[in-house]
Amino acid sequence: MNIYPSKEFLRAYKRITKRRSNLKEKVKSKINLFELNPLHPSLKLHKLKGKQLDNWSISLEKDLRLIFTYVPDGIILIDIGKHEEVYQ
Repeated sequence: MNIYPSKEFLRAYKRITKRRSNLKEKVKSKINLFELNPLHPSLKLHKLKGKQLDNWSISLEKDLRLIFTYVPDGIILIDIGKHEEVYQ
């Protein structure tokens, strides 16, 4: 599976990990887990609704989400942030 970070994702990732450098390892770990087992219960994988109908979400922490969309050869990382930030 190929993973393509969007410009928006990279911008949000840089912003959020600047404040909390420990998140870099957590994000990497969750993405690795997703590659091995996308249905692992700790990821809380779910399809989004409304304006983000084509997108999916995994849980990184209690209130931290990673938003992505599937493409034929992998996924595109779209956004990362707090629940209320990424679900707009």
